[in-house]
Order: sequence, then C-alpha cells, then structure tokens
Amino acid sequence: MTSKPFGRAAAALALAGAALLTLAGPASASPSAPTLGDGYANNTHAVWCVQHNLNHFLNVTTQADHPAPVAEDGIWGPQTKSAVQWLQSHTILSGRSLLADGFVGPLTGNAIIGDGDPYYVGSYDAYCWQYIPTTYGP
Repeated sequence: MTSKPFGRAAAALALAGAALLTLAGPASASPSAPTLGDGYANNTHAVWCVQHNLNHFLNVTTQADHPAPVAEDGIWGPQTKSAVQWLQSHTILSGRSLLADGFVGPLTGNAIIGDGDPYYVGSYDAYCWQYIPTTYGP
C-alpha cells in the first residue's frame, strides 16, 4: 500500500520541478542588470564579461588608436574604465555618440554585446547576457 502514495508524491514532485524549470527559462540580458563602474557594487562575473568582450573587440578592431587589452581579472579598475571610455568614444548607436563616462549602462552594454565574443554574447542564453546591462532581450 505504501508504493501508491510514494508514487503519487514522486510524480507530483517531478511535475512541480518541471513547472519551475519551464517558468525560469534561459538567462537573458535585461534592463535590470546593474550599471558597472566606479562607485558601484560591481559583480565579478559582470566585470569579467565586460573585460573579456572588450578584449575581443580590441583584438578585431582596425582602429589604430585602440588601447592595450585589459586584464581579465573581474576587478573594476582604471584600466577597465579607460578601455570602456575608449569604446564609448568610438561608438555611435542610433545616430548618437555614447557619453564617454566610463560606466557600463544599457547603451554601453548594447555596444559590448554587439561587438563582443560570440561565444559569450552571441545568443540570449550565452554566459554574459545575464551580467551585462543592455536594452536587448529575448
């Protein structure tokens, strides 16, 4: 007699777990991802994603004045800020230049996502989509 209640409980638990997984869906970028930069509580993964994707862009750009690649250490510092400012000063989105303020908000995030390493930002379920602030979404 105990096998039927156990079987029902196991089935109910499996169904509840499947429902939770369906509701959660893949991680995606969101306007709610926090801004990165001086004075912010910068998530190490988010900073690494910015650093890595900046380096990807710096390695493929034809701009002669680009800075040296930044350390991919997950720590926000002057070198990362300077590289972000360089990217901002060389980016035009929707016909407007970005403000070279050194902060990674949604518009700068759009530029990083658009020009970054396709492995980390090439799809909505790629690793860095959840960490870089942007206006894009699935």
